[in-house]
Amino acid sequence: MQSVVFAWLVTMVLRQPAELVGLAQTALLLPGMLLMLVAGVVADRMGADRQAMWAQSLAAVVPWVLIAALYFGFFSYEMMLVFALLMGAAQAFVTPARDGLLNHVAGSKVQHTVLLASLCQFSFQIVGYGIAGFAELAGPLPILIVQSVMLTVGGVAFAMIRRSNPVVVHKEEKPAVVAGLVQGAKTVWASSVMRVAVIQNVAMACFFMGSFIVCFPLVIREVFDGSSQDLAVLSAFNSAGLVASILVMLKVGYVARPGRALILAQFLGAIALLAGGLSTNFAWFVFAIFCWGVCGGVAIPMSRTLMQEIAPANQRSRVMSFYAFSFMGAGPLGTLLAGYLAGLIGPKQAIVINAIAMAVVVIIIVATTKMWSVQFTGHPMHASESDK
Repeated sequence: MQSVVFAWLVTMVLRQPAELVGLAQTALLLPGMLLMLVAGVVADRMGADRQAMWAQSLAAVVPWVLIAALYFGFFSYEMMLVFALLMGAAQAFVTPARDGLLNHVAGSKVQHTVLLASLCQFSFQIVGYGIAGFAELAGPLPILIVQSVMLTVGGVAFAMIRRSNPVVVHKEEKPAVVAGLVQGAKTVWASSVMRVAVIQNVAMACFFMGSFIVCFPLVIREVFDGSSQDLAVLSAFNSAGLVASILVMLKVGYVARPGRALILAQFLGAIALLAGGLSTNFAWFVFAIFCWGVCGGVAIPMSRTLMQEIAPANQRSRVMSFYAFSFMGAGPLGTLLAGYLAGLIGPKQAIVINAIAMAVVVIIIVATTKMWSVQFTGHPMHASESDK
């Protein structure tokens, strides 16, 4: 809901130029770049369950900033930036704590639980996009109120996890924040698998995220003269592609070579995004982005599985914070790049450049790393020895 309404308010209501659209989306991601790593260490210290609950509760309050601005008549681009920074800060603390909890509830079925969590996330994204598509008809106020209510439901869910399965963090496992950051960085860097997963995540943030949250709304506005409904349709079809591939993977069962699946999905995703950038018809553009979503439905859970399977139990939140940081932290670079490219050469051309750049990164990873041959046995921490 937020991705549609935020982009709609900045792009189509306030009619900001491409550079300021990119800046607004950057403000949404900037707190993640600044706070994500610290948030991972804090989660390991205080307990991922408690941090997820209070950070989610903060996120539920943030939409009321925009609600007040719209209701009392002081809505502006600057208020959108304030909202973006506050929501980004809440997300920075929710994400590593939530990812740290996944193994806690998954037991030995990490990949299966990652797929189920991703399925729920992307399925309900489609519902959210459908609701947000009525923003022009109903106005943004009802949409933002529903968003706040649903985020509150998430906070209640985290509280239930805490009550039913308390997470015990021993005192000796609580390093100082700086020492915890250094320890987490060494752990990620020591594993060739996690190291490459982080690198490809940075590339995905720079080239894929920028296209999605900056170039897509601009294409809808400037090329197809669309509305919030068109943006919602595009986003929903992208999520439908994600859901479709996750359902197939759940049917297939355990993927023993997640590195290979990740590489193939990223390369085919770059081709699908390239096709979208070259499309001259809205229907073909939507279809290309649906195919891009199909590839993302493989890439996202496989990338996350690689990190979740290998991360040590007592460092899980901070290791996953590095994973989230590699995406959210590099996101501002991607949104700024996409915004300035779109302003300079046009949003469709910016999408084409991003797609080609991502394909080049994937080719380099295949040529210079062992990610293609990474194999798991089906049990956590059991990567093949040659690939550790």
